[in-house]
Amino acid sequence: MSGKLKQTVSRSQAATTSRRKFLTAATGAAAGVATLGFPMIAKAQGPISMRWQSTWPSKDIFHEFALDYAKKVNDMTGGDLKIEVLPAGAVVPAFGLLDAVSKGTLDGGHGVLAYHYGKQNALALWGSGPAYGMDGNMLLSWHKYGGGKELLNKLYASIGANVVSFPYGPHPTQPLGWYKKPITKMDDFKGMKFRTVGISIDVFTGMGASVNALPGGEIIPAMDRGLLDGAEFNNASSDRLLGFPDVSKVCMLQSFHQNAEQFEILFNKTKFDALPEKMRAIIAYATDAASADMMWKAIDRYSKDYIELQTKDKVKFYKTPDAILQKQIDIFDQVAEKKSSDNPLFKEIIESQKAFAERTVRWDLDTYVSRRMAYNHYFGAKAGTAPKKA
Repeated sequence: MSGKLKQTVSRSQAATTSRRKFLTAATGAAAGVATLGFPMIAKAQGPISMRWQSTWPSKDIFHEFALDYAKKVNDMTGGDLKIEVLPAGAVVPAFGLLDAVSKGTLDGGHGVLAYHYGKQNALALWGSGPAYGMDGNMLLSWHKYGGGKELLNKLYASIGANVVSFPYGPHPTQPLGWYKKPITKMDDFKGMKFRTVGISIDVFTGMGASVNALPGGEIIPAMDRGLLDGAEFNNASSDRLLGFPDVSKVCMLQSFHQNAEQFEILFNKTKFDALPEKMRAIIAYATDAASADMMWKAIDRYSKDYIELQTKDKVKFYKTPDAILQKQIDIFDQVAEKKSSDNPLFKEIIESQKAFAERTVRWDLDTYVSRRMAYNHYFGAKAGTAPKKA
C-alpha cells in the first residue's frame, strides 16, 4: 500500500473514531441529564399539599367530618393530593372562611353556607328556613338536579368570590335550641338573648328575641357568662361535645328555622382549576362518598349521644309546640318576601326551591309510610327517652 493511501485510511479511521467518541460522549451526557433531571421532574410532579380550615372547634364532631372528607380525598388520590384540615381560628375566624379561601390565604375549607349570610343573604337558603317541606337530603337533590348548583355559582359570581363549592352531607332537623326553661308560647322569646345564624337571625328576631350570631366555639362561654339566654347549634353529638349540658338542662326538639341544611366544601377556584382533570373528578366523587358516609356516621353517633344526654347529663327534651312551628313558617314567609323584593337572586332561588319541593315533597309524603307505628309496635314508648310535650 502506498504511503498516500495509508495516510488517507489513517485519516478516515481517525475521523470515524472521533465521531464515535463524540456520539458516546453525547449519549453519556444525555443519559446524565436524564438521570439528573428525572428526580427533579418527579419532585415537581409530587404530592400537592393543601392547607384547609374548618369552621368548627377541634372537639366538635363536625371537625371530625371535615377530617373524614380530607382522608377520603387523600386516599383516593393515592397521596398525590394531601389536604390538611385545621380547626376554626387556626388561621382565620370561623366566619372569615369564605374570604380566606377566595383570596388564597387558605386553599379550601369546611363549613356551612349560612355562615356567609353577611356576604350575600341568599346563600343562607342552603340551610336556613323551612325549605318548603324538604329535608336536608331533598335540598341536596334540588342542588344537584333541580338547578341549585347553577344558582349557587351565580351567587358566588355576584359577590366576586373566587371559589368552587361542593354542598354535601345533609343534616337532620335541628332543635329549636337550649333554654333555661321549656318554651311553651311565643311570648317566651320576647327580650330573650339568643344565638343563631343565617336567615334564622331574621326569624328569631321576628319571634321577639334579641339575636347574636356566634360561631359554634363561642356559644357555651357566652351562655356561661349570661350573655345569652338561649341558643341553638345543630345536633345531639355536637351540642354534647361543645358543652351545652353544662349550661342548660332543657332542649326543645323540632324546628323550622333550619329544617334542611348541609355542609359545604370550599376550594380556592384558581388552585382547584389548576389541578389535573383526574384529580378534580376524584374530589367531586369523594364528596358524594363522604356525603353518604357522614349520614351513616351521624345516625349512629347522634342517636347514642341523644340517649346519653338524657341518662348521663340529665337533660330533658321537649317537643316544640305546633303553634310555635307554624309561627316560624309565617315569619319566614314575611322575611322571604322582603328579601325577595330587595334581592332578585333571593327571589329566583326560592322560586326554584318551591317548584322542586312541590313535586318532590308530595311524592315523599305519599310514598313513605310513617315509622312511628312500627317503632311503637316493637319498642313502645321508652320512659326517659321520648320527648315530652312542652
